[in-house]
Amino acid sequence: MARSKGQVYACCALMLVFCVIFVSVCISQLGRRKCPQGCFSHGAVAADTGTCSQIGRDMLQKGGSAVDGAIAALLCTSVLNPQSMGLGGGAIFTVMDSTGKVKIINSRERVPEKYKADTLQSCPDSSLVPHPGRLWIGIPGEIRGYEEAHRLYGKLPWATLFQPTIQLARQGFPVQQILGQYLHVCDTNETQPLRDLFSDKNGNLLKTGDVVKFETLANTLETIANLGADAFYTGKIAEDLIRDVQEAGGLLTLQDLASYRPTMYIAPPPGGEQKTLFYHRYVEALKFANGLKKHTPASSEKRLTTKFTEDSFADYIRSLINDKMSHSPQYYNMTPYPDSMGTTHVSVLAPDGSAVSVTSSINHIFGSGVFSPSTGVILNSHLCDFCGRAFVLFAGEQPPSSMAPTVFKSKSRVLVIGSTGGGMITTGMASAIINHLWFGKSLKEAIATPILFVDSENAVQFESNFDKDVIEDLKALGQKEKPAKKFFTVVNAVEKEDGCISAVSDLRKLGAPAGY
Repeated sequence: MARSKGQVYACCALMLVFCVIFVSVCISQLGRRKCPQGCFSHGAVAADTGTCSQIGRDMLQKGGSAVDGAIAALLCTSVLNPQSMGLGGGAIFTVMDSTGKVKIINSRERVPEKYKADTLQSCPDSSLVPHPGRLWIGIPGEIRGYEEAHRLYGKLPWATLFQPTIQLARQGFPVQQILGQYLHVCDTNETQPLRDLFSDKNGNLLKTGDVVKFETLANTLETIANLGADAFYTGKIAEDLIRDVQEAGGLLTLQDLASYRPTMYIAPPPGGEQKTLFYHRYVEALKFANGLKKHTPASSEKRLTTKFTEDSFADYIRSLINDKMSHSPQYYNMTPYPDSMGTTHVSVLAPDGSAVSVTSSINHIFGSGVFSPSTGVILNSHLCDFCGRAFVLFAGEQPPSSMAPTVFKSKSRVLVIGSTGGGMITTGMASAIINHLWFGKSLKEAIATPILFVDSENAVQFESNFDKDVIEDLKALGQKEKPAKKFFTVVNAVEKEDGCISAVSDLRKLGAPAGY
């Protein structure tokens, strides 16, 4: 009888435990804010294409870190949007681990040991020259950046991150609309190897929807996947790459590749007006930002660039802005420089709370225009970034950059955001952040908001659907309008607020996010 009572008591106790758990779950669900449609609950990736976002998301679902997802998405982008980035370029990672600590990994290109002393006397005009050419190739740092980020934060095996892209490159895929609209710039005598890459068996240039394969690049990626990053910087791949570059007239050497190392920084701790007036002040601030760009390259000026982030300096710049008028270019201490455009950005938020904001680039559309047939790699043109911002080059120096991969974090909110578009990165980022965090627009609405761009000649270019009344009011204040040919700004972002994850890939590049 006692034994029977014990069983009854045990059963009752078990039922009580189940009741407590059930009630607790119900209370937690009732107390949780209902997430809007289209949000995710675990993690998300925002890349330039839906395919690459999905590949990055798949890595998160396999238990990968935010860095794993970012690297996989970048590798995919190097194949689907090779006009924007790839192994022949460089990147900047901003990585926040699950504890909130942030590190920045800079694997931007470097000036090679051998370069022409008068290089900067022949800076190209980006609006006239689609491919600057062989003399503007910097030492690629892309793969070294992946290696360092994965060493510090990777969870999945290195080779796993490469497999989806290897398969994509080897099997082939239809040329995407964005890539298709740029293929015509390959149709020149100076870029014959690049043109051959995007031609059919009859020698006709491919068009949107045609299937393209990158089998040589697939072989290169497979070797790097199996042997590690060193396989790109030493050994046969390096020898083949350097031979192709030198045959095209480039100055890179095997020693340049072998000596490349990324740099790392520890991030510092985080530290309602009328529409026309807001945009006027915004344009004026962008002019001063342009004027400061020539101070950013040289390592000898680090003290000066540190001063730019101080509150007192911001107050000084604000005091120079006149709400009633604009000024001559000299007022902003500006120097004209070429505007670049070939870039991509990936934002990732992982289930453990870690995040990655990474921007990668080969600078111009298809970089320098130099293609290595032996490796499948398109080389960057990042030495152009010194134009208008430096008087001489120094071996090993990294070019100045508009890249701004960013992670914002508060107690209840994480925003992972970044932009592409060379000199347009600044205005794209500022517009999205201001409209979202200051003006209260949703992340999607903020990114879609029409933007303006202040070019290196102080002229303001407006996106086609920008408010016409504001344009006229700004012109009345002395702002000089210039017709905009093409806006290259593309902002990709992921945000988590109160347990709900929103992800946005900018429709300007027909992107789509992915999450779960």
